[in-house]
Amino acid sequence: MASTRPPLRHVLVRWPLAILLAAIPAAPLTALTPTSSNGDSGAEPALSAAAATQSEPPPPAPLPDKGMEIYGFAMVDTIYDFKQVNPDWFDVLRPTQLPAFPDEFGQNGNFWASVRQSQLGVKGWIPTSLGVLDARFEFDLFGVGSDAGQTTFHLRHAYGSLGQFLAGQTNSVFSDGGVSPRAIDYWGPNGMAAFRNIQLRWMPMQGQNELFFALERPGASADTNSVLGDRVEIANVKPHFPAPDFTAHYRRTGDWGYVQLAGLVRYMAWTDTLDDDFDLSGHAVGWGVMGSTNVKLGDVGTIKASVMYGEGDENYMNDAPVDVGLQTNIGEGNPHRPVTGKALPALGAVAFFDWNWSDHYSSAVGYSLVDIDNSDLQTPEAFHRGHYALANFLAYPVKNLMTGLQFMWGRRQNFRDGFSVDDYRIQFSARYEFSFVLGAPR
Repeated sequence: MASTRPPLRHVLVRWPLAILLAAIPAAPLTALTPTSSNGDSGAEPALSAAAATQSEPPPPAPLPDKGMEIYGFAMVDTIYDFKQVNPDWFDVLRPTQLPAFPDEFGQNGNFWASVRQSQLGVKGWIPTSLGVLDARFEFDLFGVGSDAGQTTFHLRHAYGSLGQFLAGQTNSVFSDGGVSPRAIDYWGPNGMAAFRNIQLRWMPMQGQNELFFALERPGASADTNSVLGDRVEIANVKPHFPAPDFTAHYRRTGDWGYVQLAGLVRYMAWTDTLDDDFDLSGHAVGWGVMGSTNVKLGDVGTIKASVMYGEGDENYMNDAPVDVGLQTNIGEGNPHRPVTGKALPALGAVAFFDWNWSDHYSSAVGYSLVDIDNSDLQTPEAFHRGHYALANFLAYPVKNLMTGLQFMWGRRQNFRDGFSVDDYRIQFSARYEFSFVLGAPR
């Protein structure tokens, strides 16, 4: 660019002219701006300075101040069960926990009451130079595992996240809680992927569309209750998990709802610790794929659906039995390994509709299925297929208060003894929610 400084001869002429022009009324600045010999302005115009300012990136948005939210709800469930269920799971309908033979759990017709759904949680956020650090800690009173059937502490979420990374326990990347209907049953549809797991998560795409990857805590269960009976050889086979589970999902969201595709790969091994003539050690690769969606029908309601299929992925399903079953191995020509483990194929499906009657009333209706491809050494009464359905009517008379009445049906079908059983129950629940924010809102 040519110099903007005017030639010396222009300067010598300009001083006398300036004295004469002093008495003339001021004209626009652009009319008095001298030009150089090449036609460029002799001084930087004000517009150029503004344009330069606009080309600079805007200053970053200020980070929110630190804050904390305490939230939760108190909830009571009252249930009349027309049939019978495993008493450790009295306040939920899980087809896997229905009797495997007539009157396994006593007499039909039981009334139950529970407050185990009640929960309490804390969320906090702290600004840092790398973004906002979020943390969450949440629990309810629904005992599982060795505490099944008890009203006791049950950890749901315990994690922290910063930017694209998350570490701790929360919903698995392979799961989609969005397909769960607006219902009052704690456990929900049996055929959906619903699992909270400890994980290290990378989230390169967040917001309206998601792309998540995670390394998750491994774990699986095996059906040792086989037709071989209580064999000491089987009892001394121990699980071995040398690698984490790998999960991923992609979600695309629009005004119409969303669609999500998810995948899972896991390595499951077992070691024979008994020093004898047999070597029952082995391994299997578990995998799963799932497609799920929410489709909004305006203000009327939402269709919620998912289909998942895999082998050895039962641990990630909401209500499925074991991941690995015993299978004969004689045809493989190894007399030292007459049996082996098989990653059981499983199909899960969910289809529900949430209906919005008004701001104060809603309903949900739908069906779910789990179907297992059993191995040949599982017992005849092993779980094979489970059905689940519900219909409800929920009311929200005032803010933070929900009451509802729900009817549920469940069915269990065994592997190959021809036995099946149905269960029916009616549930009335009331829930009071609360939330308090301390410090700056998020």
